Amino acid sequence: MAEKKEAPLRSDAQRNRERILEVALVELTRDADTPLSVIAKKARVGQGTFYRNFPNREALVLEIYRHEIQQVADHAAQLLETREPDRALREWMDRLARFAMTKVGLADAIRQVTSAPGAAVKPEYTPVTSAADLILRAAEKAGTIRPGITADDFILAISGMFLIDPHGDWEARTTWLFDLVMDGLRAGAPGQKAD
Repeated sequence: MAEKKEAPLRSDAQRNRERILEVALVELTRDADTPLSVIAKKARVGQGTFYRNFPNREALVLEIYRHEIQQVADHAAQLLETREPDRALREWMDRLARFAMTKVGLADAIRQVTSAPGAAVKPEYTPVTSAADLILRAAEKAGTIRPGITADDFILAISGMFLIDPHGDWEARTTWLFDLVMDGLRAGAPGQKAD
């Protein structure tokens, strides 16, 4: 028996789905507890259309997260096309911080759906780890960071940003933290001159 392939969405169905995601991102970032009925109404779709696309809150929140995190991950390759690898790495860190700090409500919504009793799905961090690895390998090859830094090491080093108050002066704090991390990554790099 041949495997049934999922048919592509009609253009109007695709627009409905995209509109739901756009509205949900705004509303859930503002308030993690926004009712799904409010999101459907603001997206100008009926309940049936809404639930055909997203059968529950978990499905909606995880799809928003996947989309947003993929945007952040894709930015790494885009930066490498126009920047030196160490500059690309530093700018990508800023993009990651903007995502983390400006999507606080979304983070709360993700925590709610993934920590609920019986939650089967957890957020996937692979795109960010893969993007970090891509940009780290380019900087290592260019000799602008010390060799041997893994994506896991890097993520651990910058994870202090999650302790910064997103309602405070997070930009100055993350800039200072990330500059410190970059100094550490550059120390001992083959392309760095010894003092």
